[in-house]
Amino acid sequence: AAMAGFVRELERRSGPALRLEQRAAGGVGCVVWDAALVLAKFLETGACPLARSHVLELGAGTGAVGIMAATLGANVTVTDLEELQELLMVNIENNKHLVTGSVRAKVLKWGEDVTEFQPPPDYILMADCIYYEESLEPLLKTMKDLTGPDTCVLCCYEQRTMGKNPEIERKYLELLQRDFELEKIPLDRHDEEYRSEDIHILNIHRKRT
Repeated sequence: AAMAGFVRELERRSGPALRLEQRAAGGVGCVVWDAALVLAKFLETGACPLARSHVLELGAGTGAVGIMAATLGANVTVTDLEELQELLMVNIENNKHLVTGSVRAKVLKWGEDVTEFQPPPDYILMADCIYYEESLEPLLKTMKDLTGPDTCVLCCYEQRTMGKNPEIERKYLELLQRDFELEKIPLDRHDEEYRSEDIHILNIHRKRT
């Protein structure tokens, strides 16, 4: 049986809010993190034209960001580990009446084969995916395997000063810059309400070879 969830409402600029179930137990993927809210609301600013685009979300967790993209007309695949599929399905079902594109959930384990997700999507969305040092290499491999020359990767993360976090962030950005170019999206282009000095959105592209 599904554990008792608690619902997080995410206001939208037009129309009813997204209703996102969370889980009280079950690890980091089961709640809507601030970086996911910031990225979801950034998509609503219209900075990236999502209508009819192909979008893949990595480490989707509750699916907040990907489902928001689907309400903006994108065709979205939200991906995460096997144990988060049930929560993703519930949230897709709860919000399907708001979706103007399409959205489906699939299992994707970082570092593994991504053939079924080809051709490369127009956008890859990532919110708070850099926590664990051991997952950096697999994540970067997946990003490389999935991106084409025109893929835009939007990576949103909260800068954390505790423990190993600064070191992990630094290492991620360093490794990322081997294959990708990145530009930080200025705070004044984030949603005026859903923004924070310590939450960053990076616009990432493959380096031209």
